[in-house]
Amino acid sequence: MMKAFIFVLFFFVSNILVAQNISIYNPNADAKAEIAAAIKKAASEHKHVFLQIGGNWCPWCVKYHNFVHDDTEIKTFVDNNFVVVKVNYDPKNKNEEVLASLGFPQRFGFPVFVVLNEKGERIHTQNSAFLEKDNGYDRDRVLQFYKHWAPAALDPNSYRK
Repeated sequence: MMKAFIFVLFFFVSNILVAQNISIYNPNADAKAEIAAAIKKAASEHKHVFLQIGGNWCPWCVKYHNFVHDDTEIKTFVDNNFVVVKVNYDPKNKNEEVLASLGFPQRFGFPVFVVLNEKGERIHTQNSAFLEKDNGYDRDRVLQFYKHWAPAALDPNSYRK
């Protein structure tokens, strides 16, 4: 009985330690260069750029990443319409110059999302709190958010009869 208890305790503690070492955001990444490359790719693929700004320290940032990654319909829609860049924000690398150029989106807390068009122009900043429901994210709100800022939603040809 004691061995089973120790095994369960070990399993629980090791899962906590693994969860704390999540590496979604790269604190050493050159956000400015990654965004520039994403804009170039978005232009060639007729997509928008989706900046997911946050950090590995942020439980809501991790929760959002997992939420989108685990929902096949949302993930497919994002992959088909956006080039995604995860911009790190933490005490060692706040990416202050990049965030200043984006209109200081960190004022909304984390995660915060910025959508750029294929020319690299900021077209929307989204406070992620409006996409939440209970202890997670609302699937319909998240999907509608992406659909409202996808290239087709802003293309006048989409509205011609």
